[in-house]
Amino acid sequence: MNEREFLDDLSLKMLASVEHLSSELSSMRTNRAHAGLVSGLNIDYFGSSMKLSELGQISVSDGTMILIQLWDKSAVEMVSKEIESSDIGINPSIDGDTIRLVVPPLNEERRIELVKIVKKKSEDAKISIRNVRRNAMDEVKDLEKKGELSQDDSRRIQSDIQKNTDESIEEISQIAQNKENELMEV
Repeated sequence: MNEREFLDDLSLKMLASVEHLSSELSSMRTNRAHAGLVSGLNIDYFGSSMKLSELGQISVSDGTMILIQLWDKSAVEMVSKEIESSDIGINPSIDGDTIRLVVPPLNEERRIELVKIVKKKSEDAKISIRNVRRNAMDEVKDLEKKGELSQDDSRRIQSDIQKNTDESIEEISQIAQNKENELMEV
């Protein structure tokens, strides 16, 4: 067993969970308009599923409005309908070949609801990290039982696994806390 490769692989798996959470939370609506709200929306574009960011330019004006300039002007109506049926809760308005999304301020009830969603998603990410840790620990213990690892090496590797786990969970907690603060900002 190559210890360095094993720990690097473990770090990559944990990083994937952290990045997944980060990407999920970036598309969550707050009081400020940002391109992440809509850039990841999947649009059925003439039979193939494409992300909105692949279909046009997304920009933000004055912090409350998202402007979507599509490269294919004939797709404006179709994209507008897809945005309307999505779960972001913003109704698009069409202005010629531009789609405008005005991001209204969140009410207190919706903020609390969104914070609960953030907590759930962060807990799911932490569970994912713990599952990676459990699998890695099991693998190390099996190698120790088979005699392929000394007890000292096994304990050191397990300590490194726990250290990676703690760092990843701390990063997830920080990302979630930042998003909660952003959501509760008035």
